[in-house]
Amino acid sequence: MLLPEASFCDENTYLTIGSGDITGLYYLTGGAISHVVNSRSKETGLRLNVQSTPGSIYNIDNVISGAIELGIVQSDRLYQAVNSTQKWPNNANQKLRAVFGIHAEAVTVIASEMSGITNMDQLKGKRVNLGHSDSGQRQNAIHALENQGIDYNNDLKAEDYVDYKVPELIHSNQLDAAFITGGHPTDFFNAICSGQTRVRFISIMNVGPILKKYPYYIETSIPVSLYSSQRNYTDVKTFGVKSILMTSEHVSERAVYIITKEVFSKIKQFKKLHPVYVNLSPRNMIEGLTAPIHSGAL
Repeated sequence: MLLPEASFCDENTYLTIGSGDITGLYYLTGGAISHVVNSRSKETGLRLNVQSTPGSIYNIDNVISGAIELGIVQSDRLYQAVNSTQKWPNNANQKLRAVFGIHAEAVTVIASEMSGITNMDQLKGKRVNLGHSDSGQRQNAIHALENQGIDYNNDLKAEDYVDYKVPELIHSNQLDAAFITGGHPTDFFNAICSGQTRVRFISIMNVGPILKKYPYYIETSIPVSLYSSQRNYTDVKTFGVKSILMTSEHVSERAVYIITKEVFSKIKQFKKLHPVYVNLSPRNMIEGLTAPIHSGAL
C-alpha cells in the first residue's frame, strides 16, 4: 500500500492502546509501540497513549465498544472473539482486525519449592492462581489443567489474583503455584525467581491434544538459562500463544498504516527495547494472525 507521507490530518489524532498489568509485558509493549510512533508525531499528526488494563478480554470488549481504539491481546482470545465463541457469542466481532503480531507467549506454571510440586499432577489440592477473570491466561490455564485430567473447580484451590500480586503471594506462602501466560524473559519472572522463596517452572507435557483441538496454540519451551535463581536444570516444555496488536475496521486506514510503517521501519530500534523482541521481523510479525488483517497494515 502506498499512502502519502503527508500529515495524518489537520489536527492531532490521539488513539489509546489497551495493554495489561503495569508489571507485565503487554504494558511494556504498548509503551514500546507508542514510543516508536510518537517519535514522529509532529510529522504524522498521530499520537498513541498506552492504558493499563486487566488484559485481553477487557481490551477486546473495549475495542468492540469503541472505548479504546487498539489493544494488545492473546491470539487465542482474538480467535474466539472473531469466531463468536467463548465470551463473544454474537457476530458483531467480525469487525475486529489484526495489525501485526508481536512476541510468543508461553503458558507458564511456576511453583514454590516448599510446595513440593514438580509436575502438573501435584497441583491437585494446592493453592493455584489461574489469573484474573478478564485475562486470556485464565482460559490457557484451564485448557492445560483439562488436558491433564484436572478439574479446576474441584481438584485444586483456584485463585483469580491479578498478576502483580503473585510474586509476593508465593514468597509469603499464600500461594503454592501460579499460571502466567507471557513472554520470556521479563522482570515479572525475575522477581518471582529471585525472592526469598525458591521456585521452579513446571513442564506441561503431552500437549498434542491441545494443539489439535485449539488451532491458535503453538508448542514452545522456556530456556532455563534466562533465570539464574530458579530450580530447573533443563528447558521447560509447554505450549503458548502469540501476542497481537488488534483494532477494529472502524479505525482509519491511515492511522493503522502509520503505526505499522513506523514500527516496521524502525524494527532494529524496536527490538532493542526488550530482549523478548529479539527475533521479530516484519515477515514473522504478519504470520499467525487470528483475525483478518486491517487494510491499513497491508
